[in-house]
Amino acid sequence: MKLSTQRLILSPLRSADIPEIHRFHSNPKVARYNTIGIPQHIKMTEALLEPIIAEKQKAKPDFYGWTIRLKPDNQFIGEAGMSVMNNRFQSAEIHYHIEPELWGKGYATEVARELIHFAFEDLKLHRVQAGAATENIGSHKVMEKAGMSREGLKRKVLPIRGDWYDNYMYAILDTDPRP
Repeated sequence: MKLSTQRLILSPLRSADIPEIHRFHSNPKVARYNTIGIPQHIKMTEALLEPIIAEKQKAKPDFYGWTIRLKPDNQFIGEAGMSVMNNRFQSAEIHYHIEPELWGKGYATEVARELIHFAFEDLKLHRVQAGAATENIGSHKVMEKAGMSREGLKRKVLPIRGDWYDNYMYAILDTDPRP
């Protein structure tokens, strides 16, 4: 499912995107709070992404993955995903990563809002959640600007670079107001 915002195009992941995403996730700034770490070689990135790419063949995917590109020139600026729990809970968890030189320009908030819209309007879900390491202030601001509320703290749940980090959980319900 291709998504679009005022400034961005979110295109479903393709095998052809793997080299670009590998380069992106090899950047220590991008991987700072990433629980999968920096991929040691492109085969690791392929192994991670190929099942996600295959998901789009399902009638009701459990996972959606997108590249994020600027509309005017189709420039790659990041990736996003949504893990859907197609069960009685009708919920999903979202994530987004943007090129570090573009942080603070509102792209992540734009992506988060579009993913929330897609979850509620197209997938008819009840709840969308996301989490971020307690130190990841930028991501907290994104989730709050996207209309999500901080619900709690998960202690020592994120395995990052050999240590355990705390995580703030955020969520928005289909009945909550959206910015």
